[in-house]
Amino acid sequence: MPRVAIIGCGKIADQHVQAIHRIPGASIVAVCDREELMARQLAERFGIGGCFADAGEMLRVSSPDVVHVTTPPQSHHALGLQCLDAGSHVYIEKPFTVTAPEAESLIKLARQRGLNITAGHNYQFTPEMLAMRRLVGDGFLGGRPVHLESYWSYDLGDLNYVGPLLGNPNHWVRQLPGQLFHNLISHGVARLAEFLDEEIVELVATAHQSAYLRNLGGQDVMDELRVLIRDRFGTTASFCFSTQIKPGLNQFRICGTANSISVDLMSGSLVRHVNRSYKSYLTFLVPPMVNAREYIRNARRNAVDIFRQRLHQDSGMKELIDQFYGSITGRGPAPIPYREILLTARIMDAIFAQIHATAGRASIPVAARG
Repeated sequence: MPRVAIIGCGKIADQHVQAIHRIPGASIVAVCDREELMARQLAERFGIGGCFADAGEMLRVSSPDVVHVTTPPQSHHALGLQCLDAGSHVYIEKPFTVTAPEAESLIKLARQRGLNITAGHNYQFTPEMLAMRRLVGDGFLGGRPVHLESYWSYDLGDLNYVGPLLGNPNHWVRQLPGQLFHNLISHGVARLAEFLDEEIVELVATAHQSAYLRNLGGQDVMDELRVLIRDRFGTTASFCFSTQIKPGLNQFRICGTANSISVDLMSGSLVRHVNRSYKSYLTFLVPPMVNAREYIRNARRNAVDIFRQRLHQDSGMKELIDQFYGSITGRGPAPIPYREILLTARIMDAIFAQIHATAGRASIPVAARG
């Protein structure tokens, strides 16, 4: 298994370390942060030998097989290029890059160097999302999806996060083209990119600021986003990001011509919606019982997985990292197709261009490239 290094020793780095430690044979040889104290604290907490304040020095001294980049997004492109140039495979936290052209250049260099690179879309690899993918692969939908729905919520109740963001116009989140959205929506958009064609013919996005954020002195930060998409095959998709929906939503629904599937990542549940018709009043009795059976099946499976220590809060991250390392040692393709990483970036670029455009609500096509 590979020798691993981590650049960026903030809060998310702890999750990466814990997930890596659950992968047999993987070893973390170095951590790096411009604030050396942050790197030293992470190294001491987890017993990691190498501690650096300069990425170039870390790459020269430690020669890691793979590097996890867990810094703010503005540095992802430059650090990704630096790691690839040094001969390391790269796992980059979401969002993969700030813009689609940056994503394209990283993937192009990875291909030229014969290295693997992936995005931290770990929610694509939770047990219920893997089960959904198996059903789709087995033809459960009856063909191409007709419609997709993705919901993603974020709770702004923690003022430790939103307070500094609102109080500092130079905060790194506010310097992103999509500000708060840019740092949070890639998980929800990536679900859609998996099943949409690369040629998007229509995208309509609207955004606004919630009353809650406005009362906090929200400045120019928007926190409610709605998006409608259609690709060249007629598959439609909707995306909803909200800080105000309670209880919070982390859901995906994929609808086909034969059957449909709903995934709830908050509860680790997958519900199969089978196309059946019932006579008379059975319509009001049988479907609720069928759905109840689906949820009981999910609860039973989750209970077994928890008891057997196969289910963790960060199961998706561990699974993605494990598959990524496997693609390196097995010299196979990275677990997330590059097509999906690029399309996610292009859709996000189009959303941010549209919500900040003077015209406001004109449809903006997403060009299909490479």
